Amino acid sequence: MGWRRGEEREEGVMAADFFWSYTDEPHASRRRQILSQYPQIKELFGPDPWAFPKVTVVVLLQLYTATLLHDAGWLKILATAYFFGSFLNHNLFLAIHELSHNLAFSTPAYNRWLGILANLPVGVPMSVTFQKYHLEHHRFQGVDGIDMDIPSLTETRMVTNVVAKSIWVIFQLLFYAFRPVFLKPKPPGYWEFINFSIQIALDITIVYFWGWKSFAYLILSTFVGGGMHPMAGHFISEHYVFNPDQETYSYYGPLNFLTWHVGYHNEHHDFPRIPGNKLHKVREVAPEYYQGLASYKSWSQNFGFVLPFVL
Repeated sequence: MGWRRGEEREEGVMAADFFWSYTDEPHASRRRQILSQYPQIKELFGPDPWAFPKVTVVVLLQLYTATLLHDAGWLKILATAYFFGSFLNHNLFLAIHELSHNLAFSTPAYNRWLGILANLPVGVPMSVTFQKYHLEHHRFQGVDGIDMDIPSLTETRMVTNVVAKSIWVIFQLLFYAFRPVFLKPKPPGYWEFINFSIQIALDITIVYFWGWKSFAYLILSTFVGGGMHPMAGHFISEHYVFNPDQETYSYYGPLNFLTWHVGYHNEHHDFPRIPGNKLHKVREVAPEYYQGLASYKSWSQNFGFVLPFVL
């Protein structure tokens, strides 16, 4: 289950689907408190100068790997996708998350272009659309009908046992992608047309010169990396409630170095203008605001522990 915000409901109505709250989300108030006590944190605001080279290296490495697998057997392709390519594509997905907050360049358009570059090995155009919905997740965390990062009421009613939840976890990236399409569709804009055109052109180029297996490797890397995969544990750990008094959870483990430090999720929601590589400094400067919060030390362990309870 996750937190939801909405209008007051009759007593007992919808009490078992989410933790319903009618108060403001906690991050804005905590941000004000921290900044009033530690104004030097504002010095951490601003872009990460290493974002562009980091994205470029991962994109080139993943595309090169795809070309090497053009004649490989399907078992080798699947194994490489799960144990190698999934880490790269998930890294790029979280780079896109970072870029949605304009944390690579001061000029928003440059961040969009880099997001389109980071999108290429993912195989499906999504970087521009992701920004539209993700910024709403920050502004309206948990607000019913607006925040598309939280599972829908239909999902909570359909996914009610271990088997269904296992299937949901395996396909959670698809639920994440299609939930806003069905529940809160937005008309595409100019930047989405650019994102779509460049992505499809790259996909066609890969198929034409290296064949379907190279393209399949990229798609599999995206799919398996978003399912029952160690890095995909962050989807569950970030906002699924296991402590009724807490909405957002951080993870302080080594996978942060592969995921743009998205594990520092309380810190990120408190200060979305601070790039991931500096979020640990927030906790160092203002430790008293975070040490008392529940957190995770493992994402992969999440699946074994939370699967019977998630949703």
